[in-house]
Amino acid sequence: MHAASPTMVVHALCADGGVGPALTVVASRAVGGAVVRNRAKRRLRAAARQARLPAGTDLVIDARPGAVRAPFTTLHRDLERLSTRAAERARR
Repeated sequence: MHAASPTMVVHALCADGGVGPALTVVASRAVGGAVVRNRAKRRLRAAARQARLPAGTDLVIDARPGAVRAPFTTLHRDLERLSTRAAERARR
């Protein structure tokens, strides 16, 4: 299942027997050139290191163009909120 905001889309799948969350960050060309995409991915990975993510869940974070210029606190808040929502939907 997934949940979305202007900065990212979070896809979640319940993992079998996983302890912590597995995380992948992707950014398409719609986000920008290579430098911009890499910056967006680095910012989302940094937010994920500080966020409380649902355990036992495989997450794919798809960066949107808003992820490049959004304040870090917005990325952090969106990531926690969307990952929880997507994990809850995946468990149904």
